[in-house]
Amino acid sequence: MSIVDLSTTAVGAVPHVPVPNVPASYAPPQFPVKPLHRAAAVRRRQGISRRALARRMNLELSAVREQESETYDMTLSQLYEWQKALEVPVSELLSDADDNLAPGILLRAQLVRLMKSALAIQENARQESILRMIETLIEQLLEIMPELAGVGPWHAVGKRRRLDELGAAADRLMSESVFLDLTE
Repeated sequence: MSIVDLSTTAVGAVPHVPVPNVPASYAPPQFPVKPLHRAAAVRRRQGISRRALARRMNLELSAVREQESETYDMTLSQLYEWQKALEVPVSELLSDADDNLAPGILLRAQLVRLMKSALAIQENARQESILRMIETLIEQLLEIMPELAGVGPWHAVGKRRRLDELGAAADRLMSESVFLDLTE
C-alpha cells in the first residue's frame, strides 16, 4: 500500500487510496442488537391489531409497524402514547431487565454454581488425586471471588426413590376421621 500524496490533490477532490483485496463473498460480522422495547409483544398479548392501534394512536399503519420494531428507538412521548393506547404500565413496554442478567451478576451466579459443584465433589471424592485437584480448583475459585468462602455444597440429603417405590408418607397410618365430612 502506498502513501497518498496530498500536495498534488486538488482542493475538494478525494484522493485515491488503494483498498486491499477483499473477497466478493465477504460480509462484515453481524452483532446481535439488544431489543429497546417490547411494544409488539405487548400489542399481540393484548389482542389488538396494528390497524386498531393505529386508529387509537391517530397514526398511519406504517408508522405503527415501524415503531413496534424492537430496534426502533422510541422517544419518551411515543412510549407514553403506546402505554396509553395499550392500557398497560410503561414498564411492560420496556425491554425486560430480567431477560438478561447484568454481566457481573451472571458471572457471580456461575461462580457460585461452580463452587457448589466443586465442594460436592470434594465431599464425595475418595481418591487422593481427585481431592488434590478439587482443592486446587477451590483455591483458584477463591482467588477469583473471595466471597465464595461461605458457599456450601449442593444439598444431597437422602437417596432418590425409584418410580416404583413409595415415600415415607405412604407408610404413615391416618385416622378415618380425617376423611369424614365434618359438615354433616
